[in-house]
Amino acid sequence: MLRRLQQAADALGVGLFLALFAVFMVQITARFGFNRPLPWTDEVAVCLYVWVILWAAAAIVPEREHVMFDLVWNAVGRRARQVMRISGHLLIGGLAAWALPACWDYVHFMNREGTPVLGVPFMWVFLPFIALLIALVIRSLRAIWRAAQGLDLEDAGIPAA
Repeated sequence: MLRRLQQAADALGVGLFLALFAVFMVQITARFGFNRPLPWTDEVAVCLYVWVILWAAAAIVPEREHVMFDLVWNAVGRRARQVMRISGHLLIGGLAAWALPACWDYVHFMNREGTPVLGVPFMWVFLPFIALLIALVIRSLRAIWRAAQGLDLEDAGIPAA
């Protein structure tokens, strides 16, 4: 079940990126091939870019692939790593959970405003930010649970050859 959800998230990410690439190619062709820039392509490209970045961060890129500063992590023992992991995820997940209602209110409020060219409600443009916050809360809860069990506390960085 979890694997199928991940495959669906990956497929949606690929679809969003392909759509972004297609719009970008239409934009380039119209602007430089026919000397007739299309205003809607700029808008769609920006909206798709927001979706691709936020969707990938929320559902595709695993935690170990995100930017991390591991100098201190690699220098301390397992118990300190466990404390660092739990407190770090309490902070990240807690802040995301705390921000979620206000962010939802704002995103929902933006339903009344539309994009300049196509008139797409901004709620739909910024909706993946809500998905990112929810994903941060879920990932943090999972990481806290696993750290409490003593899992995922190995060295971060390049594995030994």
